[in-house]
Amino acid sequence: MALRGRYVGQGLVCLLDGDLTLLRCKRSLSSLIKFSSATENDNFWLKRLDHKDWLAPNEVLKVFRNLRDPELIMGAFGKASSRLDYKPNEALYGLLVDRLGFAHKFDAIDDLLDRAKSERCRLSDDFFYKLIKVYGNIANHPEKAISTLYGMPEFHCWPTVKTFNYVLNMLVCYKHYEIIHEVFLSASRLGVSLDTCCFNILIKGLCQANNLEAAFSLFYEISKHGLRPNATTYATLMHALCKHGRLKEAFEVCEMMERDGCSTDAIIFNVLISGSCKEGRVEEAMGLLKRMMLKGCYPNTGTYQALLYGLIENKRFMDAKNLIGIMISDGRHPSFLSYKLTIEGLCSEKHLNEVDSVLKQMVGEGFVPRMGTWKKIIGCMFSKNSGYSSFEISCI
Repeated sequence: MALRGRYVGQGLVCLLDGDLTLLRCKRSLSSLIKFSSATENDNFWLKRLDHKDWLAPNEVLKVFRNLRDPELIMGAFGKASSRLDYKPNEALYGLLVDRLGFAHKFDAIDDLLDRAKSERCRLSDDFFYKLIKVYGNIANHPEKAISTLYGMPEFHCWPTVKTFNYVLNMLVCYKHYEIIHEVFLSASRLGVSLDTCCFNILIKGLCQANNLEAAFSLFYEISKHGLRPNATTYATLMHALCKHGRLKEAFEVCEMMERDGCSTDAIIFNVLISGSCKEGRVEEAMGLLKRMMLKGCYPNTGTYQALLYGLIENKRFMDAKNLIGIMISDGRHPSFLSYKLTIEGLCSEKHLNEVDSVLKQMVGEGFVPRMGTWKKIIGCMFSKNSGYSSFEISCI
């Protein structure tokens, strides 16, 4: 009996090994078929470039769109370029930059640009904008993006303010604050007419670097260039002031904004409400909510959420519960964390009926409380003087 069991066991092991081997073979065969299919596909399209008949520019683009192996792109480009009936244009260069960029073939992109320059191919600002995005977003090579911006005049192309601002913003995102000023000063050399957005990006960078004095100095330079600050300019400065606890100055900037005829929007109020809550001035934050509505500026989810977190942080759980009700009636959706913290706060103050109300709203929004929250609810129900006998959680 034992011997038979041993043979059965060995048979099962062999059967399992056989199944695994068969599965591996199937996968290998599938990969081989896919590779073979891709190779055949690429060969088909490459042969189109050897065709003796006239090849239309759209046909050439079609070839490069359908090539699957990025290693073949430069060889195919050489074939296309050598044809007497075809001269590479911006459409092809743009397509190749996209394909090579996603394949991380950045040296090949350099070779393409050298070829375009030697052929005196006309390339537009839109082409360079996309190329700079490849260097910034895919290659993570901001220095290359800067050199591309500086090199645009060599192609008889001058950057628009959109491309210029993209490079500035990219440097702020990379926190290369020491280079931003140098690029900013190159605007006149590159023929770029500065706009308010240019200054906003630099002000954002200075605020991120905690250099508020320099940010305000630059703010006062805006009018000297015949430009006017916009809501984004003021919001950036106010956010930085609130972050550093300088709430009074943030309100002064808001007053300056209104004096200058720039309308306050939801973002401005969100910044002030969040800053007020951070300083524990919740009543002032609630007053700001009423003020913005009187101005005809309707609160968004961010407005409510900033105030809600402020109420929770300052242990105003009943007010938080009421605000959740207002949010829902206004078609806004409180976050899972808001519900969790409000329920747990109400539990800590033994407001069991209010817990039931918020719990219903939470479940109605599609959220499910986690174990920690349930423990606090049940602990609150069975605590001394809780009155749990008359309390019923209707959504359990």
